[in-house]
Formats: sequence, C-alpha cells, structure tokens
Amino acid sequence: MNGVEVFYREAGPAHGPTILLLHGFPTSSHMFRNLIPALADKYHVVAPDYPGFGNSEQPPLDKFDYSFDNLTTLVEAFVDQLGIDLYSLYLMDYGAPIGFRLAAKHPERVQSLIVQNGNAYEEGLREFWDPIHSYWNDPSPANAKPLAGFISADGVKWQYTHGVRDAGKISPDNWNLDLRHLTHDGNPEIQLALFYDYQNNVPHYPGWQDYFRTHQPPTLIVWGKNDHIFPAEGAHPYKRDLNDLEFHLLDTGHFALEEDGHLIATRIRGFLQSKVASR
Repeated sequence: MNGVEVFYREAGPAHGPTILLLHGFPTSSHMFRNLIPALADKYHVVAPDYPGFGNSEQPPLDKFDYSFDNLTTLVEAFVDQLGIDLYSLYLMDYGAPIGFRLAAKHPERVQSLIVQNGNAYEEGLREFWDPIHSYWNDPSPANAKPLAGFISADGVKWQYTHGVRDAGKISPDNWNLDLRHLTHDGNPEIQLALFYDYQNNVPHYPGWQDYFRTHQPPTLIVWGKNDHIFPAEGAHPYKRDLNDLEFHLLDTGHFALEEDGHLIATRIRGFLQSKVASR
C-alpha cells in the first residue's frame, strides 16, 4: 500500500455493510480479535494495522513519514484498493484522528461513527498529556525521556489494566504482542515521532466538530469512563454537536473491549440495525 506492506483482518459478507476498525496506541488490529467474529455474520469487517504496528511493515523513519496526515493517506489508499466506498468507522485512540480526517474529507462515504475512547475535543486532553505537552513545546532528550515509559513493559500493561474492574481477567497476550512491535529496532523512535505529531491533531478539532454539526453522522459512543488517557471529559462534548447520538459510558478503562466486548458488540449491532441499511 503506497509501497508499504499493510496487514489487515477481514471477515464477513463482502456485500454486507462495512465497518472499518481503526486501532489505537500501542496496539494493532489484535484489539478487535473478538469483536470481528461477533459482527461478521452480518457485517463486512475490516481492520488494518498501521505501519510500525502489529504485523504491518515498519519502514524506517527516513523512508516513511510517521505522521497522522500520512497514516490517513495510507488508510485511504487501503480502503480504495479494497474497493470500499461506504463504511461505518470504529474509532479508538489513534484511530480517531485518522478516521475523523477520512470522514471530514469524504463525508459521503461515512454511514455512521462508533467512537470508543477517541478524542475530538480539547476537554479530553487532561493531566495524562502534560509530559507530552512538554515534549511538544521542547522536543529535547530530557522531555523525551518520560515518554519512554509509555512503551515500556509496565507502561503498556498499565494501559490495559488501569481502570478495569478485574485486572486478572485481562489477557497478557495484549501487552506481550504489543511489545513485540514496540521493541523492534527503530520503533521507539517511530512512537516518539507520533507522540510529537499528535499536536497537529488538535488544530483539526474545530474542523471535525464542524463536520459533526454539518453532516450529523449517526454516532454511537461506547467509552470506558475510567480511562486516564482519554477520560470521560472527552466523551461528553460530542453531545454538543451531534443530534443523532447514542451515548454509553462503561465502567472500565482505556481498552474497553477487553472487559465489555460482548456489551459493545451488542450495542453496535442494535445501533447499526437501526441506522445503516444493508446494501
């Protein structure tokens, strides 16, 4: 895809309504491993890994621009190559700035939005982001050092277990698989580049909010309310701009699918049944 090998998971009827699943940091399409079969009886479900994540190729920094603009360009090319012209977007964490760029550029393609801990409002950038803000202001080695904790073994595990009801039920396969790509030679520098580039998402927030108000995509919010990275303060503002909104805060953390995957799948099926017609 644009010269980069992209791994993806695909299931379900080819002519069924498509759901494009866009994963977050620090994971991959693996986060959707249970959601995909839960929806694939009726829906065409597609989940790519971004370059440098999961099973996709990891081109070096001097050969690939690790920015959210460029990741969006690649995902758009991926969708076009598969011949997908209509889809619902499942947006989580990093998937939100990628998916909202796609939606704002091609509103005619978006049948609905499913937002799970994906930010589009400055209210959602709270104290977790303080060290990242410092790096945005001064990308020095001293300010980069605290960010290394986000891709350490303890830091990745924390992202899965913080705010959950029962950490003992969260599979260690999650962080062990994430660490496989995070520890590749050159990957820490890639993650640092994306941390730095995340600041370029924030100026897009007003445009994405205008997209919500103008196009009013039917939207389902299924948000882990105990998330310290994207807390519930970032979920509530969607109510300001979206009229056709189904809103659920779940008693879990950042990776809400780990504890509440069955509930989320049920919510999605009910939501899409009423909002998205079969082709």
